[in-house]
Amino acid sequence: MALVLITGTNRGIGLALCRLYAERGDEVIAVCRKPSTALAALKVDIIDGVELTRPEDVARLKEKLGKRTLDVLINNAGVAVFDDTLAAPKFDDMERQFRVNAMGPVRVVSALQDNLGRGSKIALITSRMGSIADNGSGAYYGYRMSKAALNIAGMSMARDLAKKGVAVAILHPGFVKTDMTSGAGQVQPEESARGLMARIDALSLSTSGSFWHANGETLPW
Repeated sequence: MALVLITGTNRGIGLALCRLYAERGDEVIAVCRKPSTALAALKVDIIDGVELTRPEDVARLKEKLGKRTLDVLINNAGVAVFDDTLAAPKFDDMERQFRVNAMGPVRVVSALQDNLGRGSKIALITSRMGSIADNGSGAYYGYRMSKAALNIAGMSMARDLAKKGVAVAILHPGFVKTDMTSGAGQVQPEESARGLMARIDALSLSTSGSFWHANGETLPW
């Protein structure tokens, strides 16, 4: 049985990950701001009231976790604003996306370093929209920039934590039908979650720092 901590768990991909890990028999710690009815119905431990942009909330998460060693830490919490353009940039929304999508996971990993041991794994749920080489459409400034920042943070984590024996996966979940995408997408959260879990299961120190699609495809930077 693995101990798995997941952020952003009250709906969508995070909720699906909680459900599948729990069904597999793993012990799940679900971190969220406010639990949904669906999350509360699962057999998982819930730590709520955690806003990842607030240092005091992350410190409280660390305190509640105590000295337990995590096998898997999945940084899934995120926010998206898809209607900013070069003609009408939304700088306040850009800043919020940076704080949540890029700085939030760094804040969590930094705070929980002592809860990671040799063989522990970190997964950063990012987006191929953060790929520079894959950007064929432009726009989406805040979201793209925040996810590109998360990607480079993940590579730095992979380098910095290698000596501790902790591997890092940088994962695109696919175009998933969630509230964040207003129901648009190509796959359901459960399908995406299964792919993400497979990538995490296969992760090793030799593949740490790789950028993958949930389906196993290696993505360009």
